[in-house]
Amino acid sequence: MLVGLERFDLRLPGCGSLKEKRRVLKTLTAGIRSKFNVSVAEVDHHELWQRTAIAVAVVSGESYQAKRVLHEVEKLVDRWAEVEVIDAERTLHYPDD
Repeated sequence: MLVGLERFDLRLPGCGSLKEKRRVLKTLTAGIRSKFNVSVAEVDHHELWQRTAIAVAVVSGESYQAKRVLHEVEKLVDRWAEVEVIDAERTLHYPDD
């Protein structure tokens, strides 16, 4: 079993309030979840209006599959009109059995 994790540092330039930020995040994370069947959570910058960090996790039996899914998630986030990607970091973990 393999766990793939990608963390995205994002800028939300159009947000003027936490309420607006939450709307953008809810739409983005729901879109990622529904399209790729992965786990998504906001992991940093909770109280900043125009910054956030999200983490996406996928579990797979093969590294190729995990890398492919995370690559597709990365392309979706890059194309999302309301966010700018500051940084993205991907890691793969093989948990001990």
